[in-house]
Amino acid sequence: MNAAFLMKLSLFGAFVASVLYVHFRGRERLSFQRQLTDHSTFLAPLNALLYVSSNVPARPILDVKDFPELAPLRENWTTIRDEARRLYEGGHVRASERYDDLGFNSFFRKGWKRFYLKWYGAPLPSARDLCPKTVELVESIPSIHGAMFTLIEPKGKVGGHRDPFAGSVRYHLGLITPNHDDCCIWIDGERYSWRDGEDLLFDETYLHRFQNMTDQPRIIFFADVERPIGNPVVRGFNRWLIRHVVGLTATKNVEGEKIGFANKVFGVVYQIRLPLKRLKQANRTAYYALKYSALAAALYALLFAGSGLLR
Repeated sequence: MNAAFLMKLSLFGAFVASVLYVHFRGRERLSFQRQLTDHSTFLAPLNALLYVSSNVPARPILDVKDFPELAPLRENWTTIRDEARRLYEGGHVRASERYDDLGFNSFFRKGWKRFYLKWYGAPLPSARDLCPKTVELVESIPSIHGAMFTLIEPKGKVGGHRDPFAGSVRYHLGLITPNHDDCCIWIDGERYSWRDGEDLLFDETYLHRFQNMTDQPRIIFFADVERPIGNPVVRGFNRWLIRHVVGLTATKNVEGEKIGFANKVFGVVYQIRLPLKRLKQANRTAYYALKYSALAAALYALLFAGSGLLR
């Protein structure tokens, strides 16, 4: 074995260790088959670094009192609610009509809708126009990098998933909710039911799922809050990612607003994926055989290309 191969093998071992750490973190986890191609697998080394440097406890539901800068949101919840209601009644809280919302594309067919206030950048012009008081509150809290109003329709249900980036924690504030236990979220198996004027802070990289089994819509204020990190080097790296990478997933509320580069690419890639989606519907065995063969070939090439062991 040559030095290049040993280096690749060491890096691959570190990668596998980080994936196992992410996979077994918490009480609930994805199936092995799904974990192989989940985004949490590919981002595991980054997220593992952020976890071990984090200043928040390693648990799914966090204490919002540890983030006192968020208190103005809870104190002004009726102001935020009134602007959310006007948006909802005006039909502004909606699903994307195109493949330009990479982060939440799979949610739309489950009855989930949104209106962005900001997404890892400046507030959207439509948000400044339509909900200026909420935008002003959000802008007064520098640790909030992403914010929106989100709606889940009656009988809507989104299955278990992890969010891809551990550089933030997630804040929810109930605005217009059924105030019923049938409208709830499970975070690593812990259940929380939304209530008007009550807030929740949690680590969205634990497996979580939610549902609204009532006959009323649920609207909340939703924000990504920067994860407190003790190590100054890792903290600086996380902030660089927030400023320069996560913002590539920005999208629009209305025509004319800026769409991030990642979403432009996603729109093209999704069209390429459509034949594969049709294959999956027609023959799941053939689809998964092709999928895992491609993964195996990529892994083989990554480990052995240029090592002299392919000959």
